[in-house]
Amino acid sequence: MATVPLEHVANEGEWKLPSRGVVAMASLITAESSIFTIFVVAYLYYLGRDVTGPTPKEVLEIPYFGTVCLLSSSGFIMLAERAIEHGKMAAFRLWWSVTILLGGIFLVDTGLEWQKLIVHDHLTIHTNLFGTCFYSLVGLHASHVIIGMLMMLITLVFALTGHVRVERSYRVEVLALYWHFVDAVWVVVFTVVYVVGR
Repeated sequence: MATVPLEHVANEGEWKLPSRGVVAMASLITAESSIFTIFVVAYLYYLGRDVTGPTPKEVLEIPYFGTVCLLSSSGFIMLAERAIEHGKMAAFRLWWSVTILLGGIFLVDTGLEWQKLIVHDHLTIHTNLFGTCFYSLVGLHASHVIIGMLMMLITLVFALTGHVRVERSYRVEVLALYWHFVDAVWVVVFTVVYVVGR
C-alpha cells in the first residue's frame, strides 16, 4: 500500500476552523429560515380560504421597483466587502452607503404599499385570513430588513469615525451574510405572495 509523503499533505493547505462570527450567523440564519418556512407554509395553506374580500388578486400590485432595489443591494454589499478586504476604505464607505440607501428605498416602497392597502383597499391584519397572513409574512421580512439596516448604519458610523479597519473585515463579512439572507428570503416571499398567491 502506497503512503503519501508528509510534505505533500502539508502543501495541500491546512484546514482552519471557521470564525465564531460565521458559525453564529449560520446558526441564526438556520433558525430564522425555520421561522420563515412556517410563515410561508401558513400563507400557502390559507390562500384562497377567505369567505370575505379583498383577495390578493384584487389588491396586490407587484412591487418591481422595491424588489430590484433590494436584490441589487446584495451586489453593492459584495463590492463593499471587496473594498474593505483590499483596504479601500473610501470605496467601502461608498458601497456600504449605497446598500443602506437601497434597503431604505425598499422599506419606503413597502410602506407605500401598506398605506394603499390599509387606506384605499381597507385591508388590515384583522380583515380576513389573507390580511393576517400577508402582513405577518411581509412584516416579518420587513422587520429583518430594518434590523439589517440598523446594523449597517452602526457599522457606517464606525467606518466614518475610523473604527472599522481592514484587519477586522471579517466582521463586515458576517453582517453581509445576514443581508444576503434577507435578500434571499425576499425572493421566496415575493414568489409566494406576488406570483403564486395572485
